[in-house]
Amino acid sequence: MNGELRLGLAIVIPIFAMAIAGFLGLIGDYNEMRPEARFSPPSLAHPLGTDNFGRDIFLRVVGGSRHTVTLAALTVLGAAALGSALGLFAGYSGGIRDEAVMRLMDTISSFPGILFALAMVALIGDGQLALFVALVVLFVPGFTRIMRSGTLQYKGADFVLAERLLGASHARIVFAHILPNLAHSLLSASALGLSNAILAESAMSYLGLGIQPPHPSWGRMLSESQIFLHNAPWCALAPGAFIMLTVIGFHCIGNGLRKKFGE
Repeated sequence: MNGELRLGLAIVIPIFAMAIAGFLGLIGDYNEMRPEARFSPPSLAHPLGTDNFGRDIFLRVVGGSRHTVTLAALTVLGAAALGSALGLFAGYSGGIRDEAVMRLMDTISSFPGILFALAMVALIGDGQLALFVALVVLFVPGFTRIMRSGTLQYKGADFVLAERLLGASHARIVFAHILPNLAHSLLSASALGLSNAILAESAMSYLGLGIQPPHPSWGRMLSESQIFLHNAPWCALAPGAFIMLTVIGFHCIGNGLRKKFGE
C-alpha cells in the first residue's frame, strides 16, 4: 500500500465513522438550541464552538456527515452503475450505437451543472432527490467514457476471441471477462468520483439546492455561517475544513489506487 493511499484512508475512515455514528444515533441532538451559549468559541464543552442559535457545531458537523457522505456515495454508486452499463454497451456494440451513446454523453457534459440542478429542482422540488438525480446524470458521462475505453481495449484481446470461438454469449463475454478486467479502473474512478461528489453536493447545498433545514449539511452550514465570519469564524471554518479534508482524502485514495494498479 503506497503512502498516498494510506493517507487517504487515514482521513476518510474517521469521517465514515462519524457518518455511521450519525446514522446510529450515537450523537446528541444537533438541532438543540441554547441561546445562552450563542457564538461560544471552541472549548471542552463545545470542541468546535456553537453557532448563532447556540447549537453545537461539532454535533452538526457529525450530523451533516451523515447526509453529505451518504448522498455522495449514492450518487457515485448510481452513476457508476449506469455509466458502466452504457460504457460496456457502447464499447462492445460499436458502430452507430456507440456513436449515439457517446453523443448523448457529450450533450449531457455540455450542460452547466448549476443549470441542470436548477432544472431538476424545478421538476422534482427542493431536497435530496432532486440533487441526487442531477448529480447522477452529471457524473454518468465520466464513468461511461472510462468503461467504453476499457471495453474497446479488451474486446479484441486474445482471451475474448477465444471465448467467441468457443461459442460464449455476448453477455458472458462482457460480464465474465471484460468487466472483471475493468474493476480496478472503476474502483479508482469511483474514489475520485466520491471526491468530486462531496464537492458538488457541498456547492449545491451552499446555493440552497440540496439538503434542506432542519437537516444539516456541510455546504449549507458554510453558507449560513459566512455572515458571522468576522466575529465567529469557527462557524464557517469547521464545515469548510471537513469538506476540504474529505475531498483530499478521497482524492488521495483515487490516486493511490491508480498507482497501485499501474494506471
